[in-house]
Amino acid sequence: MADVVHMIDTEVFLAFSTYATIVILKMMLMSPITSYFRLTKKVFANLEDTGLVKITEDRKKFVRVDPDVERVRRCHQNDLENIVPFVVIGLLYALTGPDLSSALLHFRVFVGSRFIHTVAYLMSLPQPSRALAWIVGLFTTFSMAHRVLTTALFL
Repeated sequence: MADVVHMIDTEVFLAFSTYATIVILKMMLMSPITSYFRLTKKVFANLEDTGLVKITEDRKKFVRVDPDVERVRRCHQNDLENIVPFVVIGLLYALTGPDLSSALLHFRVFVGSRFIHTVAYLMSLPQPSRALAWIVGLFTTFSMAHRVLTTALFL
């Protein structure tokens, strides 16, 4: 365990911790945004959720699918599918001892791509804006994974 502690570049690990925290908080923020859309549009996933607002009509008609709510949910789902692997692979990448400049490039590009992806998704920007942002983030994670695997193979 002491060897792992000595392998960690403090600046790289601090940078990773900072950028991982930013994207995790961004991902967590998607839940309240989804709730906001559900409440303002009176669109609920479950009948018991309709008790959150005062409705005098039949509550069953408010348990439905709305395109705007689904758009926010899909954006959140995409965050889950991309940010979790970034955090795990990014941690392993930070342990390989990359140059600080290389690590910062990876972390910043990924975080930027996720914010661009979210803006493109929520504002319904035309394709390929959202797809390009997703691809950039995906390739960034693959680049870090490549470094992890090649470093591990040559030990």
